[in-house]
Amino acid sequence: MNSLESMQVLPTEGEGRETAMLAAVVGPTTPVWVVEDHLDELEALADTAGADVVGRMTQPRMKPNVATYLGSGKVSELTHEAKNKGANLLIFDEDLTPVQVRNLEQKTGLKVIDRSALILDIFARRARTAEAKVQVELAQLQYYMPRLTKMWSHLAGQQGGIGFRGPGETQLEVDRRIVTQRITMLRKKLEKIGQQRETRRRSRRGTPTAALVGYTNVGKSTLLNALSGTKDAFVENRLFATLDPKWRQVGSESGRQFLLIDTVGFIRKLPHHLVASFRSTLEEAQTADVIVHVADLSHPLFEDQIVQTEKVLKELGLEEKPTLLVFNKIDQVDNPAIVDKARQNHPEALFVSAVKGMRIWELRDVLEERLFVSKSDVDLEVTPDQLKLLDQIGGSLELRNKQWHEGVIQLTLSGPKPDVDNALRTLGMPVRA
Repeated sequence: MNSLESMQVLPTEGEGRETAMLAAVVGPTTPVWVVEDHLDELEALADTAGADVVGRMTQPRMKPNVATYLGSGKVSELTHEAKNKGANLLIFDEDLTPVQVRNLEQKTGLKVIDRSALILDIFARRARTAEAKVQVELAQLQYYMPRLTKMWSHLAGQQGGIGFRGPGETQLEVDRRIVTQRITMLRKKLEKIGQQRETRRRSRRGTPTAALVGYTNVGKSTLLNALSGTKDAFVENRLFATLDPKWRQVGSESGRQFLLIDTVGFIRKLPHHLVASFRSTLEEAQTADVIVHVADLSHPLFEDQIVQTEKVLKELGLEEKPTLLVFNKIDQVDNPAIVDKARQNHPEALFVSAVKGMRIWELRDVLEERLFVSKSDVDLEVTPDQLKLLDQIGGSLELRNKQWHEGVIQLTLSGPKPDVDNALRTLGMPVRA
């Protein structure tokens, strides 16, 4: 077995916390307070990964230094302060090139990682299921692939830790050919997992489904528990508490049943390797009838978090999916003006507290109303290519009474009327009244 297959993902028992300094460049058009907020989030990420942050440093620059990200004088200042505070790790808020990492480590004598490596490390810690571990390993290998040269020459003295769990501890024994083969094998595994997911999705067709999405740590798992009346969804006040989608059955006041799915949280500057690797997980949201976009009203930059989540949803092709915006944690907002402004900017949004159970009944009623809309049955004649397109649309649509007749397929398209209408538009057919 190659060493990557037996790599240690979770931290070993008794592993100590590291001590870190944070660093970032303040661009000419970026307000300092925005950079400070990004560093606050980076500090929360570092804490989740197992590091105590003892300081931070920023430098106004037109653009990052190509060789060392910060200017040479600032690098010296950062080195001096880090060593005075006992830091053994430097974390940069932007992605660094392999050259920048190598130069910074040479000049500072400290371990250097960037934001993407930190997030990948957290995912490696949090991965529990076989699928999550495959997804994380694939993302890590794709991230480290262009950095192999740097790792061969600079990891000999490293003892693991943040940014070097998983493949970071094994690259000394592998070469690009082996890594490439491993990536190919992991992609095949994910493809197989995706097929298994699709089989499970097909078995759920006909059951209305809503998917919880949103920025990390906005309270999606707590909301899942509140709506389903259970307490078994893992909840922790840390970023990326859970990675795997969770399904719960929710009963309405009228006795109707629907499925609620919790998905992995998003974050600004989410490494694209992670988005790609977790695509099969995030596809659970693609097949849902309604997207429930959860936002944390108590966060000072909740509007920015909404925008970041919408960007990822657009990347996944979900921008046209019926979406319900839900502001959570209203019990933590003391200023009524914040609530009033949010209501003005988002008049159709709901305001709840999952922890306190405030207005959960209203959210459940609205979901029932949106999920159990009037059904529509339409008889169609489609080509084989159009049939494939309908199969890809999936979701809550049912294809019944399929019969081949003179080169076309006769079938009945059944489902919620808005979904049937959207399917007809996709096929280029007129929408029925």
